[in-house]
Amino acid sequence: MANSKRICLWSGPRNISTTLMYSFAQRQDTKVFDEPLYAHYLSNTDAKEYHPGTQDILNTLEQDGTKVIQNMMTNTEKPVLFFKNMTHHVLHLNKDFMKDVYNVILTRDPVEMLPSFDKVIENPSLKDVGYAKHTELLAYFEANNIKPIVLDSKRVLLNPKKVLTELCSFIGIPFDDNMLHWQAGARPEDGVWAKYWYANIHKSTGYLTYKPKTAPFPEHLKPLLNQCIPHYNALLKYAIG
Repeated sequence: MANSKRICLWSGPRNISTTLMYSFAQRQDTKVFDEPLYAHYLSNTDAKEYHPGTQDILNTLEQDGTKVIQNMMTNTEKPVLFFKNMTHHVLHLNKDFMKDVYNVILTRDPVEMLPSFDKVIENPSLKDVGYAKHTELLAYFEANNIKPIVLDSKRVLLNPKKVLTELCSFIGIPFDDNMLHWQAGARPEDGVWAKYWYANIHKSTGYLTYKPKTAPFPEHLKPLLNQCIPHYNALLKYAIG
């Protein structure tokens, strides 16, 4: 399997990235990996001071991001390898490897995402939520003639089969109906941080029906929302579905 197809999902937090990971894990031809660069990110930022489960993450994952990328690019366990990543985890790393993978950017309306994130990490900043890093990454792709595909969480949930079919076409693999359903509960690939973040996905057996947020948007997050919206709008122009 020297020619394994490598998919790098570049997501922000609370963006159904784990749902997509579970979806790809249903394919017989695919192996999934949960945020392999998380320990690299924590070991190089002050996020280690406030992310839940930091010590467990640092103890269980490789902290050298260059080594992580080398492992990603030499792994040939399955014909398709799916790496779920947070965009802001690519910190001080050479991005040349992105020319040799299928890059998928996953975003979500910050009106819906920020209150969800704030429940786990209070009063987040722009660097915690990934929007600015997404547009930076998009600019890098454009400058280096790399063609990514952009997904919006809402559009995925409104029509998962349509969006997944288009995503599979971009990667050059057939869509598999098994991607739409899974067994409830944890997966062996889950990171040690699952207990803090994955309660909803562990209850699910497939893509959840999209439901707009009805609660008022928290006042204390409005300054951050105003920072995020231009980045989100820039990404949304490219979103499929």
